[in-house]
Amino acid sequence: MRLYEVKTTADIQIFLDLPVAIYKNDPNWIRPLDKDIEEVFDPAKNKLFKQGECARWILKDDSGMGIGRIAAFINKKYKNEQPTGGIGFFECINDQQAANFMFDHCKKWLQERGMEAMDGPINFGERDRWWGLQVEGFQEPLYCMNYNLPYYQQLFENYGFQVYFYQFCFSLKVSDRAPEKFYARHEELSKDPNYKAVMIDKSQLEKFAKDFTYVYNKAWAGHGGGKELDERTVKKMFQKMKPVMDEHITWFTYYKDEPIAIWINLPDLNQYFKHMNGKFGWLQKLYFLWLQKFGKCSRFVGLVFGIIPEFQGKGVDAFIIMEAAKVIQPRHKYEDYEMMWIGDFNPKMVNIAQSFGTHCSRKLATYRYLFDRNKEFKRHPMVG
Repeated sequence: MRLYEVKTTADIQIFLDLPVAIYKNDPNWIRPLDKDIEEVFDPAKNKLFKQGECARWILKDDSGMGIGRIAAFINKKYKNEQPTGGIGFFECINDQQAANFMFDHCKKWLQERGMEAMDGPINFGERDRWWGLQVEGFQEPLYCMNYNLPYYQQLFENYGFQVYFYQFCFSLKVSDRAPEKFYARHEELSKDPNYKAVMIDKSQLEKFAKDFTYVYNKAWAGHGGGKELDERTVKKMFQKMKPVMDEHITWFTYYKDEPIAIWINLPDLNQYFKHMNGKFGWLQKLYFLWLQKFGKCSRFVGLVFGIIPEFQGKGVDAFIIMEAAKVIQPRHKYEDYEMMWIGDFNPKMVNIAQSFGTHCSRKLATYRYLFDRNKEFKRHPMVG
C-alpha cells in the first residue's frame, strides 16, 4: 500500500470518484456534488486556509487501485484542551490495515505540526457540513451530511478512536398531529394580538436578514461556543439560499413588531442532487430547475430554531410551529421533517427537539484520538 498526496487535476478526480466503487451496492448513498467537496480544499473559497493548513491523500494497493482516501487539517480556531487537528473525507474498503495506514499517516502529519490529538471525521470548516460518522439510522443523507457504510465504525474504534460526542437528528411526519400542549400554548398566546408569525418573503430578504441576525445573536451567540453573526454575512447567506428557498417553511415571530423567534428550514436538496452524479454544470443546473418545478421533494430540513431569552419558556415555540403548520400541512408538499444534528453535549436543545413529538432518525459520532495514550480521555464539555 502507498499513500499519494493529491496534487494534480487527475489526483483530484480520483479523490472525488473513489467512493463510487465503495458504495456501488448501497441504495442509500447519494454522491455529494464535486463542487461542494472541492470548495473545502480551495484556498480562494475556504477562509480557514488563512490560519490553517490542509492536505489530502489517496491510498492505493500494490496493483495501483485506489482503496481509500483521507484528509488532515489544522484549524487554529478549533479550541480544545490540547492542540487538536482534524481528519475527514475518509473513505476506505473494509480493511483495518488500510484504515490504520491512513490514520497513522495523518497522526504523523499532525504531530509534526504540533498537534496532540485528532478528531474525525470532521470538516475543515463549520460543523454544519461533513461532520461526524454515521452509526445509526442509515438512510439517504441530508445535503452536505456525512454518510458511510456501517463497518466504518469498527475501523475507527479498532484503531483507538473514542466518542467525543454523539450527534442526533430528530424527525417527524409532517402530517402528524402536534403534541396537545402545543395547541394549548398556541391558543393562549393567540389571545394577545401583539404576537404575530409570518413567512419569509424573498422580496424582502434584507429585512428578514436583519431580524434573523438580531434573534440569532441574542438566542445563540456566546452559548456553547456560538459566535456572533454580522448582518452583512447573513444577507449574503440569505441571497445564496434564495434560489432554493420555499417561503412557506421559513417563519419569523414578532411581538409588537419586534423579532423574537426564528425557524429556518429548507427543502432537502439531496432529493434533487441525487440525480446529478456529483456534477453541477449548466446542464445539471437546468435539470435542477426542472426538478424544483416538476419533481418531488418530500422532506424539508430544519437549520435554525431560536427564541430570544426574554420570550423563552412562554410558549413561543408552540406559537410559531402551530402558525406554520396551518400553512405547511394543507399543502401536502412534504411528508417528512428532519432537523440537522444536535450534539449530546446540549441536553437542553435535545429536550426541545424531543418535545416537538419527534423521534431520533439518525445518530452520528465525532471521534477523538489522543496521541498520548496514557492521557485521560474527556468527552465534549456540556453546554446549555
